[in-house]
Amino acid sequence: MKSHVIAILITILLALAAVVGDYFLKVASSSKSPFINWSFVVGLLIYSLSAFGLVLVMPHLKLAYIGVLYCLTMVLCLCLLGTFFFNESLRPKEWLGVGLAIISLMLLSSRMA
Repeated sequence: MKSHVIAILITILLALAAVVGDYFLKVASSSKSPFINWSFVVGLLIYSLSAFGLVLVMPHLKLAYIGVLYCLTMVLCLCLLGTFFFNESLRPKEWLGVGLAIISLMLLSSRMA
């Protein structure tokens, strides 16, 4: 496999890990002391690990592409997380934003060298 394909897969996995971190941070935010509990610590550690992983990916992909791929993965997964685990919903305007994020990734990937 080419290095940029591996870097893309790792970026997606790092975004998925950050979504898990967001889950723990959301759980922590509903407690009386959101910064003094294990959910916050776990969420913080997962975010830290994903930052280290991104540094390893950056030499292989353009920063704009990493940013859009990472954020798009997070946006889609956080929409699912919010819907299925926290009973949240998105308005049509917000779904339009998700669609535009997908289009931006397609435009960037067509120019990726």
